[in-house]
Amino acid sequence: MSADSARALQLLKLMSALPAPRDAAKLAELTRIAAKMEGDYGAGSYCVGEGEQRRCRQLGELEQVLASSRDYNEQLDAWQGWHSTARPMRKDYQRFVELANEGARGFGFADVGVLWRSGYDMPPAQLASETDRLWEQVKPLYVQLQCYARGKLDTQYGKDKGEVPGGLLPAHLMGNMWQQDWSNLWDLLQPYPGAGDLDITSALEKQYQGNLTAVLARNTGGVGGATARFNAEHEAQLRTAKQMTERAQEFYTSLGMPKLPDTYWQRSQFIKPLDRDVVCHASAWDMNMGGEANQNIGADVRTKMCIQPTEEDFTTIYHELGHLYYDLAYKPLPPLFQNGANDGFHEAIGDTIVLAMTPKYLQSIGMVGEQRTGREALINWQMRMALSKVAFLPFGLMIDRWRWGVFDGSITPEHYNQAWWELKAKYQGVAPVSARGEDFFDPGAKYHVPGNTPYTRYFLAHILQFQFYKSLCQAAGHQGPLYECSFYRNKDAGQKFWSMLQRGSSQPWQTTLKELTGNDKLDAGPMLEYFAPMSEWLKQQNQGQMCGWQAAAAAPASTTTAPAAPR
Repeated sequence: MSADSARALQLLKLMSALPAPRDAAKLAELTRIAAKMEGDYGAGSYCVGEGEQRRCRQLGELEQVLASSRDYNEQLDAWQGWHSTARPMRKDYQRFVELANEGARGFGFADVGVLWRSGYDMPPAQLASETDRLWEQVKPLYVQLQCYARGKLDTQYGKDKGEVPGGLLPAHLMGNMWQQDWSNLWDLLQPYPGAGDLDITSALEKQYQGNLTAVLARNTGGVGGATARFNAEHEAQLRTAKQMTERAQEFYTSLGMPKLPDTYWQRSQFIKPLDRDVVCHASAWDMNMGGEANQNIGADVRTKMCIQPTEEDFTTIYHELGHLYYDLAYKPLPPLFQNGANDGFHEAIGDTIVLAMTPKYLQSIGMVGEQRTGREALINWQMRMALSKVAFLPFGLMIDRWRWGVFDGSITPEHYNQAWWELKAKYQGVAPVSARGEDFFDPGAKYHVPGNTPYTRYFLAHILQFQFYKSLCQAAGHQGPLYECSFYRNKDAGQKFWSMLQRGSSQPWQTTLKELTGNDKLDAGPMLEYFAPMSEWLKQQNQGQMCGWQAAAAAPASTTTAPAAPR
């Protein structure tokens, strides 16, 4: 058997994150449970009140409370409300694990976690060691960021509310339902207010308002009832979402990559539909499903999003298009090689582009005004990036640490929630402000758990993207500090990137990485180089503080009866 054939067979074996049991009845049961959990997540709603006073809010509305409110109790209610929606999944998830593990054993793996860890061209145990090594590289930077954030929360809410005993961050105060991205705390964490104004959200909101005015003027002459305005708002939202996506596409085409096919614009979901519940978590889809594109139709790639005119969604579009351009690049390969070099590569492509969205780039596309230069503006920019890139790292690690334990049985169903919060305290330095007993199922409040999407890929992607970025900056001939580089409109960088994308999964990822970067090892060095100015600044700001935290001080598990689960 040729090396290519052997590799293709191994990839086929590892292709599914949800291995099927051989028994037909159990397969049907597993399929039903998986669909039910994902459906329950998408329909999740937190309701309060009775009769005409009853008010229900879905995830997007509750996330907005965490993002914009600075009322301690209002944020706590939104956070607890969403987490309560996952409680009914607990029994389903336990059975889901049993059935999926049976399927994994049928493929020759001890459990699903071992199956997942086997897809990295190295022994499963080595992947765990590699991620531990990378975490130790970046942990000192995260500890400084956590320390700085804790001090700012103490200032905002008082020390009794701004932190949980032991130096832990309150889970509901981090501007994000899962504390994986702290960008929404910019108003509290901005180092130098006004230095280097980069209010992308305001620019996008202005664009939306302009579209709304134009639609209203066209449809009603500027007047009309509530229904006319509602329809106009929906149309303006769609128009703005497509404009944001066109802007993201233009970055890729500026590198010499092709435009997305016409079918992309016809078949993608850009905003939340009015007639049904959907999972709004952003995703990218290759609808050719490992086959060759029909020469008469072309490739069928799509995104599924509920785009709002915000900075977060703007950068998410750039990320999702990275998946699609990877799909397009490796489409000529045999079907089993039509995938990323590893799943971390797939997640890193678009984020590499996001790193190149420097203030100078944003100014060039009219998203922000003329930028001040100087140390204060630099530290502000680096902090903005760190609140998403650095704050994410421990979260990207802990989700699969929890699932690996669940799959191998070291975390039993009786301790699902306790283990979840122990890991969040250990890695993220965050904790709930009240006890979260085993009558809750807080892991199910994160899409990737009921959706059964492996998560280590996102941690690896946050390391890889800086390695990719540095290599492309070198290809573009960049001179100067790494953090100043944008390879926008540079065809040399684009060709080097495209060549890597075309490799797909046809060879070990280490070989593909070396072809691009000259290094076949995962390395957080480029990330640390990028954030070096902010790292030194944080150390200065944190002088005299007791940085670090005591994970054992997190709120203990409790058997206290929780409020009734919302419908």
